[in-house]
Amino acid sequence: MKCIFNWSGGKDSALALYYCLQDPDIEIAYLVTTVNDAADRISMHGVRTELLIEQAASIGIPLYQIRLPEMPGMKEYDEVMRHHLSHFKSEGITHSIFGDIFLQDLRDYRDTRLSEVGLTGLYPLWKRDTRELINEFLRLGFGTVIACTQQRLERIVGREISPELIDSLPGDVDVCGENGEFHTFTFKGPIFKRAIAYKTGEKVFKEYKAPKNADDSCVSSTDEKPAGFWYCDLLPA
Repeated sequence: MKCIFNWSGGKDSALALYYCLQDPDIEIAYLVTTVNDAADRISMHGVRTELLIEQAASIGIPLYQIRLPEMPGMKEYDEVMRHHLSHFKSEGITHSIFGDIFLQDLRDYRDTRLSEVGLTGLYPLWKRDTRELINEFLRLGFGTVIACTQQRLERIVGREISPELIDSLPGDVDVCGENGEFHTFTFKGPIFKRAIAYKTGEKVFKEYKAPKNADDSCVSSTDEKPAGFWYCDLLPA
């Protein structure tokens, strides 16, 4: 089956892609990433597109950027995505792959939008235990750095994930950040021909009105309070 892979640049994407590359029935035509056009960075995660482009080149799958305005509303977001999904369908693509693990409302949203253009969602990590996933990710030799965190987790932004860091997280934080607690940039591992060299830059705090759009999983779809996040600027090295 011919697929697109929804690539965030982070650890869950990387592990899901690793599984997909082991499956001879899956052909991945594109890594698809939504990008904040004004900032030229991955939407929500804040990672520079220079590093995104390096990831795709090292993986060896064509990168397809979907450029979005800085603060798209749901209607605008859905219209842009429908346009691109229809384009993929016209190329013979049948499936869209995601690294989601357990957020049922997000999966339902994705599947509804996909069904509107005749595509089907695939979820290689679905309902896997997140502790087992992060342990497997590290055991396979992946390396990833935390690029964005919720306000309360400032101490870990800019740090590479390790067993010690995972063990130090508060008990109510999912170890894969599946509830949007943190986002990552994966710079090495078995899916890459070469590691992505990076260095950490300044740390910046930003506050947003919520909710914004369906890709912004740091923000609950039912939370209308402003949400604050710490970003560590990652620079090509």
